[in-house]
Amino acid sequence: MSWSSTALYYDHINRAIAQRLGGLNSATLTIESLNFAQISAMESGGDWDGIAKAVLDAATRLEAGGAEGLIIACNTVHKCYDAVAAQVGIPIFHIADATVERLVADRRTRIALLGSRFTMTEPFIRTRFESRGIALAPIAAGWMQEVDRIIFEELAAGRVVRDSQRKLKTLITELQKQKVQAVVLGCTELVLAVDVRANVLPVYDTTASHARAAVDWMLGDHEEARAAA
Repeated sequence: MSWSSTALYYDHINRAIAQRLGGLNSATLTIESLNFAQISAMESGGDWDGIAKAVLDAATRLEAGGAEGLIIACNTVHKCYDAVAAQVGIPIFHIADATVERLVADRRTRIALLGSRFTMTEPFIRTRFESRGIALAPIAAGWMQEVDRIIFEELAAGRVVRDSQRKLKTLITELQKQKVQAVVLGCTELVLAVDVRANVLPVYDTTASHARAAVDWMLGDHEEARAAA
C-alpha cells in the first residue's frame, strides 16, 4: 500500500522480466497506487470494510483496464483478500503462498513471522503457514510493538533508520535462541531495514517471493512455448 513497497515490486518484477527475457524487455504493468495515509487510518480505526471497498474499487478499475491478474502489494491488507477475490473475475495471487512453498521446499517447520501488529497476531496470514505444518514462534509483546512502530512510523514513509536496523538484527539474533529455523518478513517494507543475506537465520522476504510468483505467472505461457520450440 505504501509507495515504498510499490517501488520495490516494480523493481523486482522488471528486473526479473529483463533477466529472463533478455534485451530491452520489461514488464507490462498497470499500477493503482493508493493513499496509504487513508488506508493506515482505516486500519487503526478497525474499518476493514472500508479498506476492502477501496481495494476492490482499485481491483475493479484494473480489471476493466485490461489487467489479467492482480497482486495486492501489502501483507496487512490481505486481511481483505477473500472479500476482494470473491468479487473480481481474474486471479489474485496471495502474498503468503509463494513464501510458504519455498519454506516447505526448504523443510522449514518453525519460523518467526515479522510484520504489522495485525499480521503478527491475526490469522489471515498465519493460517497459510500453519495449514502446511509450519509452526510460528511467539514474538514478545514489546518486540511486536517495536516492529509495528518501525513499519508505520519509518519504513512506510520511506525512512530507513540505522538504530531500527540494529534493533531488528538483535531481534533476529534472539529468535535464533528459540530454535527458529527462519524468519519471514511479513511486511512488504521490512526488507528495507533487514539484510536478507547477513543474518544469523535464513530470511525469507514476502515481497521478493510475491513478485517472483507474479513473474512466473506472467511468463508461464511464453516460457512453455519457448521450451516446446
